[in-house]
Amino acid sequence: MTRPLRILIAPSGFKECLDAEQVAEAIATGIRRALPGARLLKAPLTDGGEGFSRGLVEATGGWLCPAIVTGPLGQPVASHFGFLGGDGQRTAVLEMAAAAGLRLVPPHARNPMVTTTRGVGELIRAALDAGAERLLIGCGDSGTNDGGAGMAQALGIRLLNAAGIEIGAGGGALLQLDRIDLSGRDPRIPHVRIDVACNWRNVLCNPGGVSRVFGPQKGASPEMIARLEAALERYAAIVARDVGVDVRALPGGGASGGLGAGLHALLKATLLPRYDVLVRYLDLDGLLRDADLVVTAEGGLDAQTSRGKMPAELARRAKHFGLPVIALAGTVDEDARVNYACGIDSYSSILEAPCTLSEAMDRAPLLIANAAENALRYILIGRALPGLRKARGRPRSRHQLSSPGGRACRGGDGRGRDGLRRPGPGESSGRSRQRKDRTRRGGRCRS
Repeated sequence: MTRPLRILIAPSGFKECLDAEQVAEAIATGIRRALPGARLLKAPLTDGGEGFSRGLVEATGGWLCPAIVTGPLGQPVASHFGFLGGDGQRTAVLEMAAAAGLRLVPPHARNPMVTTTRGVGELIRAALDAGAERLLIGCGDSGTNDGGAGMAQALGIRLLNAAGIEIGAGGGALLQLDRIDLSGRDPRIPHVRIDVACNWRNVLCNPGGVSRVFGPQKGASPEMIARLEAALERYAAIVARDVGVDVRALPGGGASGGLGAGLHALLKATLLPRYDVLVRYLDLDGLLRDADLVVTAEGGLDAQTSRGKMPAELARRAKHFGLPVIALAGTVDEDARVNYACGIDSYSSILEAPCTLSEAMDRAPLLIANAAENALRYILIGRALPGLRKARGRPRSRHQLSSPGGRACRGGDGRGRDGLRRPGPGESSGRSRQRKDRTRRGGRCRS
């Protein structure tokens, strides 16, 4: 008996639409339509953003803890953190998106000059209050650009202007920063190990700094971007002077609007590539070793995907096991071709026709399922071709190739799709019979 095809489904979430688990389920639905007998392995990839805590809690048999914290616009929001299951250190896991994510900022209110990470600091404090001995923090899907200033203030670190007064909230307030006072920092911080899962390719400053790369999607205009860049340059200079840490080009320092830099410099956190963190907890290598094909996905596939995003990192790792990788995406940018070099072998958009963003988001589960089904049907055609060539021994006619056995293209009366009746097995056409009659009458018979 032929072994069933083993398919690893490992997508990222579609930002502000579906989390990674929901995307994985939609892909599985489509694959089952095309190949009901496939063995499906699911490993939703949270990139440190939405779903990071829940995914790791479920993977380890842990539990979630609800919390109310300050949201990115200063209002209270319902949030959460979790504890990982298993023995060893009591590890709390939290995602910055649950306190300062872009989803928490309505489109009309998006302004990274004023949004704050204060709620992230409040989540850290709540986890410490609950007895955490280690913190695992996910950076991704942020709606902020304050370098982690709000997070630091929530933990007792004072960010002061020239008059010795605390600066306000948001990335723009860093333009007023004059000095940093760590004396009031929560005394538990030095005794807790803090690891941060982030995109190591994001940096705080320089031409590829976080303000310019991600500011527009958070609502920043070109004028805002210039001011945010100046604010983070000032922040980095004062951090270097007062704390003794250079964060300008720190790998991962630009994660979540500079939160990575703040966590590293002010809390002594260790920044880790987020893929490495997931490999540790989800045993992705074991799943890849057991798979024949990988299907991944993300909301938008573009050149940034190749710079540390989960689908590209997964594809790179899949190539160590010689696996083909398909990527589905909500949108595909014109520069997405660079992802071929990362190990993604084929990609396509889930969109079937022009539509509005809201329409696409409303229909996302169905669109993803349809795209996954179509991708698998193409693969099944490719797998069948060598067998078809071997079985037929010679080229089939156009009508035979159109269906299994070469006969399904006919109706019950033997008519083809063009409405003309064609002879079945053992039959000869009228024209053929006429030719045979003429040759017999002419005294010769053709073989």
